[in-house]
Amino acid sequence: MSTAVGPAPTGARTRLGGYWTRSVATVRAYLALTKARIIEQLLVVTVPAMMLAERAVPSLWLVLAVLLGGAAAAASAHALNCVIDADIDAKMARTRKRPLARDAVPRSHALVFGLVLGAASAVWLGLTANWVAAALSVAAIAFYIVVYTLVLKRRTSQNIVWGGAAGCMPVVIGWAAVTGGVGWPSLVLFGIIFFWTPPHFWALAMRYRDEYAAAGVPMLPVVAAPQRVSRQIVLYSWAMVAWSVLLVPATSWIYLATAVVGGVWFLIAAHRLDRAVHRDEVVNSMRLFHLSNTYLTGLFVAVAVDSAFGWPAFGWPF
Repeated sequence: MSTAVGPAPTGARTRLGGYWTRSVATVRAYLALTKARIIEQLLVVTVPAMMLAERAVPSLWLVLAVLLGGAAAAASAHALNCVIDADIDAKMARTRKRPLARDAVPRSHALVFGLVLGAASAVWLGLTANWVAAALSVAAIAFYIVVYTLVLKRRTSQNIVWGGAAGCMPVVIGWAAVTGGVGWPSLVLFGIIFFWTPPHFWALAMRYRDEYAAAGVPMLPVVAAPQRVSRQIVLYSWAMVAWSVLLVPATSWIYLATAVVGGVWFLIAAHRLDRAVHRDEVVNSMRLFHLSNTYLTGLFVAVAVDSAFGWPAFGWPF
């Protein structure tokens, strides 16, 4: 006598489906805490820095190890930032869907998640690369959380200028992972991102000025006239382009051509924004925001290609 096995009861299937749906939603919520899109941008600049340090393509294992450790470090900083800024995120349309702003994850769990990621990233980088890179990653997380998020963000319009230094650290970490130290080209790369950050974020803040104001975040476009903001964008853009030329002695003509053409392109866009603001014309600051992403990506791709070819660098003329 055989016994047929029929389909699971409807109630069991419903409970299983509900469990699966909740599990997927939880995983997505924790992933959202890491701000994965920003991590992608950070990793885009890390590999070229490693290639420049090697003046060739580094060990694939080392590259993967640094990318994994760097991604975990950035995810740690972003998760901890979400814990601190949950109240701000809930007030802004651009961020109110973040997990803590809508109570999708308990704040205590997010705190532990961020701390564990930070510790794991440091240990991983120490064991797979070197302890200089690991120490720099810890310093970057601490700077982003303490200096930017806790001290500067809600107190001064210069928050993104100095707080943005944490976002410059991946290039130094990548360089240190290859060389075991901090060389002058890595500091030039650091400076490029440092001067790039204000035009990038102020262009975004011009578009979301009212939301930042409602959240009580004193971004420059909130506390200053548009004319001052656009002029500051122009000044930092010039500083960024001028600073980018300092890397030429460590590269060849591929980087030089990209830096010149890309820099002129960016400066034209920045001056157009400034001119439109001063003429009280309709301003689309997001155009410069998106252009800034393209510019930075193109510049670092040029660093990578230049290094991959391995042609003799210009060197210093003295």
